[in-house]
Amino acid sequence: MINRALQGFLTAHYGSRLWHEIRDMAGIPPEGFEAMLTYDHRQTTACFEAACLVLHKHPNALLEDLGTYLVTDPALEPLRRLLRFGGATFLDFLLSLEELRERGRLAIPDLELPEIFVTCLDPSSYHLRASWDLPGIAPILLGGLRAMADDYGALVLLSLDGFDSGQECLHVQLLDAQYAEGRQFVLGGTTP
Repeated sequence: MINRALQGFLTAHYGSRLWHEIRDMAGIPPEGFEAMLTYDHRQTTACFEAACLVLHKHPNALLEDLGTYLVTDPALEPLRRLLRFGGATFLDFLLSLEELRERGRLAIPDLELPEIFVTCLDPSSYHLRASWDLPGIAPILLGGLRAMADDYGALVLLSLDGFDSGQECLHVQLLDAQYAEGRQFVLGGTTP
């Protein structure tokens, strides 16, 4: 699913022609990635490295854009809904990230989401540590968290915070939990 999301992101934002160039450079089969198949991490890495070369983008910038895409693309609304079940406020959501891996497995048993640990530094400042099979989870989370903050109407300051014991880290500063009106979310299904 991760590979399929990367393919969908690249196609949606940069077009089929550039996707085909990236796919060919990375040695991905012409049919691309299938959502429910497992791929060797080397294929994912090759695809991502080819995308950075073709698009002339820094890896962190591309990963952050991917994280934003995962939360905001209408085709991925089920993922946004899964994330919104984390809480009624952005802070509730942020604190629930430690449960994300298991919630994802309830939805799709073979889904390997990152393991995330949240530490409260003070009432408005949080340190996130994340580990995953592939490098780059922190910039993906950065993009996803930025989009989720907008979804909740919260004003946050996010920054990459290096590594801690082999885990990628982020710093989250919650400046205003009710900065703007958040996007509508109804527990039972469609929004009014």
